[in-house]
Formats: sequence, structure tokens, C-alpha cells
Amino acid sequence: MSQVALPPYVTPESLSALITSAMHEDIGSGDVTSLATVPEAERSKVNLLVKDTGLIAGVDLARRIYEQIDPAVRIIIHKPDGSEVAPGDIVFVAEGSARTLLATERLILNCMQRMSGIATFTRRLVNQLAGTRARLLDTRKTTPNFRVAEKWAVHIGGGQNHRFGLFDRIMIKDNHADIAGGVGVALSRAKDYRARSGARLEIEVEARSLDDVWQILKAGGADIILLDNMSADTLRQAVELVGGTCRTEASGGITEDNLREVALTGVDYISMGALTHSVKSMDLSLKVVRQ
Repeated sequence: MSQVALPPYVTPESLSALITSAMHEDIGSGDVTSLATVPEAERSKVNLLVKDTGLIAGVDLARRIYEQIDPAVRIIIHKPDGSEVAPGDIVFVAEGSARTLLATERLILNCMQRMSGIATFTRRLVNQLAGTRARLLDTRKTTPNFRVAEKWAVHIGGGQNHRFGLFDRIMIKDNHADIAGGVGVALSRAKDYRARSGARLEIEVEARSLDDVWQILKAGGADIILLDNMSADTLRQAVELVGGTCRTEASGGITEDNLREVALTGVDYISMGALTHSVKSMDLSLKVVRQ
């Protein structure tokens, strides 16, 4: 079981859809190699072995994959989600139909290697924010059809999830503002839409300059101002200009090297697409336990 609470988007329905789609992609009409070489009644046992150092993630997802494909598979977890791991550690042991263990091997490894890489990188960056007010956010820069798992990994690593999709926050970016005729116009329309629809949605507005920040504050009603691609000095000025009237988020051009400098400007949030689009997967393997 996970030692990290599940985020709200991790539901039986979302995981079932992910697993069904991924298994269909991989197996198609059948795992012909196993059908040809492994007797139907053959049973086996596998260890999930760690060959890297970091934070493990995707254990609970692996358990659910086994449960959905073959509930008879028995899994014993030694390292739950969020555990620190090192080379040689055994994360879990799974025992059951040899065909099932072979058919699910690549899906489990693909999920866990990527999720563990994301969780490890996230934890490393979160640690850099110690002593500051800033919280680390992910973005929508995720792999299509794998967003649930990637955002779940950020959560396991100690990061905070930003909006899940286009439906759960009004977020006025540069293109929206340019089409509308300016950030002030776009924000006014967003407030009108929220009032008409009765939707309980936060409004976030991107600012590309201090003048944009002033325009947003003048219009009023923004819950968060996204300070995009600003230098540390400009971020400090923006935070001072906002003066706590709403929350602030820094984004764009932020790397592991300048993360703490950005955090020290006083922003409330820092969002990084690199959490999910530029990580190195953790080296893991599933190995048969020879009897």
C-alpha cells in the first residue's frame, strides 16, 4: 500500500481506463511469445529490483495493474510509494500465473520507471525550497493519456499539482489576452463568465511585464498572477507591487540551478514543466525468482 495519500484524480475509473488502454496497446490480440512458450498452468514469482538511487513511485499502480488483469496474482510490497530506495532493494514480490507476470512486465516497468524518475526529481527540487514560502507546482506538459500517473508521481515526490486540465481553473495565458485585446479585457470577461455560470473556479492571469501586473491589479478579481519569464529582480518588484492582494506564481526559464533564487523573491508558487517533460527514468527491472 502507498504511504502517500491519494490525490483526488486517482480514482478506480481513471486507473482502469489507463490500464485498459495501455494493455490493449501492448498485447493486442495476444502475447504470442508467452502463448507459444509458457504452459497455461505455469506459475512463477518475480522481484521488482532497484538499480538506481531515488524515490520509488508507481507501486500502488503496479498493484492495481495486477488486480485488474489477474486478481489471483499475490503481491507483497516491501517499499511503498514515497520510499527512498537504492540499488539492490526489492520493492515488491509478485507471484501468480507466469503468463500474467510476463504480459504485465513492460507496462509495470514503464509506469514505475517514469513515475519514480519524476518523484525523485520533484523531491530534489522541493528540498531546495526549504526555508522559503514557495511551493513547487507541475504543469499540463505531460505525456498524452499518462497525465494521471505523471501528476501522481509529482504528488508522491512532495510537489503540488497545478490544474489537472482545461476544465478546473480559468487560466488566462498570453494567447487568450492577445485575442481578447489585453489582460484587463480578458480578466473582465472571465469574471463575467464565472458570475454567469456560477462555477466555483479560481482565475489565474499571466503577466509578461510589470505593466501587465498593474493592469491585472487595476481590473481586480484575479486569484493568482502568473509571472512569466521574469528575472529575479523583476519578480521581487512584482511581488512587492501585488502586496499580498492575491497569490503569485513564477514560471518560465526556471531550472534546478536558479530555482532557489526564484523562491527567495517571495513568490507563493513556482511551476516547472521540466518536472514531467524532462526527467530521467529510474532504472528498475522485474526478474524471475528461480526456484
